[in-house]
Amino acid sequence: MLNLLALFLIVAISCAYTIFLTFKILDSSPGNEKTIQLSLIIQKGARSFLLQEYSVFFPIVGAIVVFLSFFNFKAGISLLLGALFSTLAGFFGMVVATKSNARTSWAALYGMDKALRIAFQGGAVMGLTVSALGLLGIGIVLSIFKEISYVGYYSFGASFVALFARVGGGIYTKAADVGADIVGKTEANLPEDDPRNPAVIADNVGDNVGDVAGMGADLYESYIGSIFSALALASFANDLKAYRFVIFVALTGLVSSMISVLVTSASTKKFSNPGDALRFGSILSNVLLLVGILIYSLANNYLVAFVVVLMGVVVGISVGLLTEFYTSSKKIAELAKSANMGAANILINGIALGMESTAIITIMIVAAVMLSYKLLGLFGVALSAVGMLSTLGMNLSIDAYGPIADNAGGIAQMAGLDERARRITDQLDAVGNTTAAMGKGFAIVSAALTALALFSNYANVAHISAVDIRNPSLFTGALIGAMLPFLFCALAMKAVGDAADEMVEEIRRQIREIPGIISGHAQPDYERCIKIATKGALRRMVLPSLLAILVPIAGYFTIGSTGTAGILIGSTVTGVMVAIFMANSGGAWDNAKKYIEEGHFGGKGSMAHKASVVGDTVGDPLKDTAGPSINILIKLMAITSVILATLVGR
Repeated sequence: MLNLLALFLIVAISCAYTIFLTFKILDSSPGNEKTIQLSLIIQKGARSFLLQEYSVFFPIVGAIVVFLSFFNFKAGISLLLGALFSTLAGFFGMVVATKSNARTSWAALYGMDKALRIAFQGGAVMGLTVSALGLLGIGIVLSIFKEISYVGYYSFGASFVALFARVGGGIYTKAADVGADIVGKTEANLPEDDPRNPAVIADNVGDNVGDVAGMGADLYESYIGSIFSALALASFANDLKAYRFVIFVALTGLVSSMISVLVTSASTKKFSNPGDALRFGSILSNVLLLVGILIYSLANNYLVAFVVVLMGVVVGISVGLLTEFYTSSKKIAELAKSANMGAANILINGIALGMESTAIITIMIVAAVMLSYKLLGLFGVALSAVGMLSTLGMNLSIDAYGPIADNAGGIAQMAGLDERARRITDQLDAVGNTTAAMGKGFAIVSAALTALALFSNYANVAHISAVDIRNPSLFTGALIGAMLPFLFCALAMKAVGDAADEMVEEIRRQIREIPGIISGHAQPDYERCIKIATKGALRRMVLPSLLAILVPIAGYFTIGSTGTAGILIGSTVTGVMVAIFMANSGGAWDNAKKYIEEGHFGGKGSMAHKASVVGDTVGDPLKDTAGPSINILIKLMAITSVILATLVGR
């Protein structure tokens, strides 16, 4: 009870601080009439998409809640709470992000530190909201229902929303981005964020619905899933000490994140490079976390748990650095150089780079799993994931900063602000691209550890003490599971391709039928492109999203609990590899294009640049739609299996 009282107190402080940050952002100037107008269009488009997305998946959530309530009313309420809190976190964070973009653009006229502070604080609202609401929901469920199993239903609700948000937002943002690139850059030779491109506003809207609301929902459910897994394993072992430690780690991470956000916001003047400021905040949050946990561990004679958390933190940081190496180092210069030989070469080398990157990251995951298991068993694996995700408030702040900086650059360009402002927003955006790539790597690794911990919970509730590799059900399930990430990615990428086709046709139609767009004498119909992207994403997001629920259920009732275990094993193993490959290939192609646009290998308009645009366009749905969604696919399948086994067992 004492732990839960502390939880509610810290969550209340976090919510108050988040509201304070929101008002600080809103107090800053949104700029002139043009920047305000552009920001309002983006805000309206993002809100419209999310509200329409909710109208699609909440009836499905409602049906599941009603069905569950027939078996267990408390389970239905817990699931609904998870879905609502995840939705609220994503919506509130995205609304503040869309209000921060023009303010960041305008602040850039007055210097780097002011623009960086607003963009970072806008991202911090998302990061702290996700962490605070996630813990608040867990606290409410434990306080009212008194059983860990109901946290599983809460996690399921969050996971379900996350998959729709990631898939729907990913389809939207990449349909707009790909369409804008194909026509705007390769056919009309328009620069990035040129207001003459009809899809440019839809592209900026997509950054928010995909990389703010979508990423927030993704990490929200990872956060909840890791805490649930650790609490469930501690409860199964009847280990009160471990149970309390998990809650302490989560709370310490939230406090560390708040302090780091506060210090980083106050220190932007001390850093000439925005990347240094964000790295400082990330390091500070992890140092504060580890110091707090070390003191607690020594006081409670539980030093082994501190070591496990330390491993989770180290692996999370290491994977981030490895991702940065593969997407923003000399690797990118080498990849960009291959564009001189044409699109085929940069595609081949980008695919090879993504595949190569899986090796070291996999070794890091294996090391974390084996060492954690050796020290504290399967609970250690779950605790390692909790440690990695405990400073989510700060990590997600840095992730959500990226789309705000990207939008700010677009608004500065479209509003015709002074070149100095555009130069500063370009610097902010360049750092945001790196943090986004690192965030995807972090999300993948945390998903792998969380999925393994959820699998162990499934084994407990399904009464699987061991599996026999000679069992055909296990092998059959593993084959089906290994196939699923490929089928899922095929559906997601086909959805992007089809939606992008519609966008390309609309952009070409506007350029053809509205005289004066290219000369700048007529304004494109931006809202028409927003509507097309919205309609295309909503129509195509349902089928891939439902796979994660339907396959484990079908497997459980056809090839049994052991076969379902095989499905989880196969999907996790291949899913993690495919997600790493897609994220790093896509990120590398994106940064190679930007490297060429800086003036290398002929710069903009050169053959190398045109080849790099092809690479970036191919990489967009890999890194921002299919790849990130696999994280949620493997976790949602695992939590679905846990809940199914629990219901059938009862």
